[in-house]
Amino acid sequence: MRATMTPEEMKNVDIRSVDPDDLVDIRNVQISSEQSKDERIREFVRQVGNPYCYRVGPIAVKVRYADSGATLDDRLESLLTRA
Repeated sequence: MRATMTPEEMKNVDIRSVDPDDLVDIRNVQISSEQSKDERIREFVRQVGNPYCYRVGPIAVKVRYADSGATLDDRLESLLTRA
């Protein structure tokens, strides 16, 4: 992956075209809980490079966020209350 990508380019990376060896293994990312939320976010992005694509062991991971307005808690509650 290119080192200087815009956030939109990072978001649109096709994970199938990425060599997993080029991705940062998220298990090696270390962030101090004493930092502010903004500092932790910046540090995560600094260490990972592309927050939408990283690796967990040998597995390449692509993260997508829906623009639905529903939170993760909303979705989990919905899943858990279905009969």
